[in-house]
Amino acid sequence: MTSTRCYVGLSQWNHKHWQQTVLSGNGSLSPLFRYSRWFSSVEGNTSFYGLPEAQTIKDWYEQTPEHFRFCFKLPRTITHDRKLQVSHQELLTTLERFALLKEKLGMIFLQLPDSFGPEQLPVLDHFLRGLPEEMRFSLEVRHRGFFNKDESERQLNSLLIELGINRTMFDTRALFQHPAPDADTQEALKAKPNLPLHVIATGQNPMVRFITAKDWQGTLYCLEPWIVKISQWLQEGRSPYVFLHTPRTVMPQKWPLILSSN
Repeated sequence: MTSTRCYVGLSQWNHKHWQQTVLSGNGSLSPLFRYSRWFSSVEGNTSFYGLPEAQTIKDWYEQTPEHFRFCFKLPRTITHDRKLQVSHQELLTTLERFALLKEKLGMIFLQLPDSFGPEQLPVLDHFLRGLPEEMRFSLEVRHRGFFNKDESERQLNSLLIELGINRTMFDTRALFQHPAPDADTQEALKAKPNLPLHVIATGQNPMVRFITAKDWQGTLYCLEPWIVKISQWLQEGRSPYVFLHTPRTVMPQKWPLILSSN
């Protein structure tokens, strides 16, 4: 039986505001090396804006322990600009670059724009069926038409279950329930989707993206139910991925302690 585990990480592995946290350290150690000693995964958001060079990816592989897993976004040229209507060869070329991470490639993350709706399900179906079975994928949809618990959402979930692709759950409740006037929160309120949260595991690696309010300590009650759900998924033999966000990418000093204690 394949062992299960929960992979936990942030939306990036380096930030200027982390210099006073547990992630600071000897300047001779790379930020990724230090980060990977506390967290077991990371969202690779840089690939959304451009594909990393092959040598860069190989360097990332060498800087991380064997249990570490990267989750990279497909480039926006594929998901947003052309809305999945790309040649199969172009897609394979992109996936081959990520494959340089070998066993440390956790999942490839497809984030679709809010303009990609149920009427484009045939396009999505065609694209997903062309993905290599040996890789793991997670899909995040943002069109409200996929959150009505109607036939369109049932078709989406059935497709993902059939193909073993994980539906990403983006939990922004804490952010929108606790709005604040500061610039970081206001920016996050504009950028993050305010959509219903439908908790469902359509594959073996459920992905949760959890964003707190700026006052993260006051919104931990929103995180607590996830601990129960993650435990359930682990008992079912799944290995979930959980990524934590704040309105500004600041890592609270206690994040590693909170997570390790649970």
